[in-house]
Amino acid sequence: MRVPFVKRKSTARRSRLRAAWVVPLAIAGIVVPVPAASAAVVDTNASYVLVNRNSGKALDVYNLATNDGARISQYTRNDGAWQQWQFVDSGGGYYRLKSRHSGKVLDFPSTADRAGLIQWSDHNGTNQQFRLADSAGGFVRLLNRASGKAVDVLDFSTADGAQLIQWPDTGGANQQWQLVKLGADTTSPTAPANPRTSNLTCSSVTLSWSASTDDVGVAFYDIYHDGQQMTSVPGSSLSANLTVVPGATWGLYVNARDAAGNVSQASPTVTITVPQCQADTQPPTTPTGVTATAAGTTVTLRWSPSTDNVGVTGYEIVRGGVQVGSVTGAATGSFTDSGLTANTRYEYQVRARDAQGNRSGLSAPVAVTTGSACATAICAVTVAATDTDLPWGLTSLPDGQVLYSRRDAFDIVRLNPATGAKTSIGRVPNAAGTDGEGGVMGIAVAPDFAADPWVYVMHTSPTDNRVVRLRYTGGVLTGAPQVLLAGIPRNKYHNGGRLRFGPDGKLYVATGDGQNGTWAQDRTNLAGKVLRINPDGTVPADNPFGNAVWSYGHRNPQGLAFDSQGRLWEQEFGNSVMDETNLIVRGGNYGWPRCEGTSGSCAEPGFIAPKRTYPTAEGSCSGIAIVRDALYIACLRGARMYRAEISGSELVNVQQHLNGTYGRLRAVEPSADGGLWLTTSNLGDKDSVPNNSNERVLKVTLGR
Repeated sequence: MRVPFVKRKSTARRSRLRAAWVVPLAIAGIVVPVPAASAAVVDTNASYVLVNRNSGKALDVYNLATNDGARISQYTRNDGAWQQWQFVDSGGGYYRLKSRHSGKVLDFPSTADRAGLIQWSDHNGTNQQFRLADSAGGFVRLLNRASGKAVDVLDFSTADGAQLIQWPDTGGANQQWQLVKLGADTTSPTAPANPRTSNLTCSSVTLSWSASTDDVGVAFYDIYHDGQQMTSVPGSSLSANLTVVPGATWGLYVNARDAAGNVSQASPTVTITVPQCQADTQPPTTPTGVTATAAGTTVTLRWSPSTDNVGVTGYEIVRGGVQVGSVTGAATGSFTDSGLTANTRYEYQVRARDAQGNRSGLSAPVAVTTGSACATAICAVTVAATDTDLPWGLTSLPDGQVLYSRRDAFDIVRLNPATGAKTSIGRVPNAAGTDGEGGVMGIAVAPDFAADPWVYVMHTSPTDNRVVRLRYTGGVLTGAPQVLLAGIPRNKYHNGGRLRFGPDGKLYVATGDGQNGTWAQDRTNLAGKVLRINPDGTVPADNPFGNAVWSYGHRNPQGLAFDSQGRLWEQEFGNSVMDETNLIVRGGNYGWPRCEGTSGSCAEPGFIAPKRTYPTAEGSCSGIAIVRDALYIACLRGARMYRAEISGSELVNVQQHLNGTYGRLRAVEPSADGGLWLTTSNLGDKDSVPNNSNERVLKVTLGR
């Protein structure tokens, strides 16, 4: 039986071993095989992924480590830099395999059977040299020059993280590797076309599409609904059978991906409405036991849960005959109504609903009178403006007026809070939609705006996402935009988009992964990151990686805010399990795509855990703001605003407000008077059609 991986000896011990390998091998009687003729040809200017024949998984730097002695394992192929290897010619038919991620080479610490494969600084020793021995089917074996033994997956394992060792050359499938050349391919496939559905049932649907083209070849198709990845299929497939949820309305689309990890733009979206699995015309029972209590200008309702022949899915709250909120879940029995008028009598009723839209009767009314003053966090909410487009980003000017971006209309509006008057200050040149969530997104102004009036904008162009700035002169945007940062990958979804100036005077930028999780871990790529630049677009000298990257391993961050200690908090969309709130540190790795919130390979060393997570059904949160060290989080799918107090480095006393009252909430920003600005995103937020919405800009007055 093979023994487990043994940790490498100290550097001093290793130096002595190295000398023994290089010179005295013949004296010790060890015969090193002479390289045999091999048809395997490698391009020393390219990068390769090595895929094991037995497991189908790639040779991988375990835990994305960069240190000498880090273990090499196998892992599900994702074509990240930690799975990319360059062949460096050592002469005589031997090569060293250099990691694109760490710059170190593959290395065996001894010539013994079962010695674990590691990475080590390149010294061109024979223990770091390998020749390629052909196997059937285009696979090769990697034979070490010092030992003559093959790189082998321990015990024929097919598990992620399985150790790689050396073992006498048997030619087994666990010793055979496919060389997938990446370095020469930087061209993305074309977008898949003509998506269409068939065989729709209450639990499944078939999605088909027309093939993409690629200069090398399409390796995979990735299928999404509304920005959430559902599955991937091989590039030879032009359809996929998908699991769906009864009653859901989903927008399905597909991306093409090649072996080098290049991802296409998305196909058009095809919308499906999934039927229920059984007819249901019976409404839930009417809620009973409804009570209402007031604390200042906030009212809390409670009731006993209803029953249903199939299942209750939620409740609707009616105030004065008008629905003002909703909650989800069969067992839910409470609702908080915030921002009411002091010394005012309100009457409430509650009704239950099921998955097919059957609604119970209204409960018996219950009346309550609010107190004389606000005693809670949310004191009042008023509508400051409405808009037919999506108010995506928002910022305040020194004079108290507000600028907000209209995502799909590509312009920026100035709002006078005192009068409600709105004025377009100009359209952002070269902006483009993505038939999804791209367009004109985050905006910001620097603290010295009065003296140096630039408006900073992140927007999607026809080719990328970029950060620009435009002069604000005479109340309008003037001149051509100055491009500060370009080349941020774009796609239908996952564009990020938030901008925030820090107390250090630097501009922080949230970027999505462009629907390519590999990019989030690639520190040379601007996707899936929090970026940090100077106001003129140059890179600060103290950035951790010598480029604009400040932190990495993010999926789709859209919230940035600084607390009173100057620390940066970030809000990030998960895929299908959970969203997360993170405290960002310089150079930090937040785990995507291996880790989603606390789900997945989150225990790997080097990953930074979120401070709080939220089920996606209760989250899909976009913007965040901090006022008096309370964090406010605006949520889309969750249709609510969370409030959490910052205590040390943790979030405590988490509350929910405006649950269902205004629908999907996108941006939340501090106001000049110590309150909040809040925007909705209820209609047309998953397309790029301008002026097909009916949204509100809300002013929130805060209490304690």
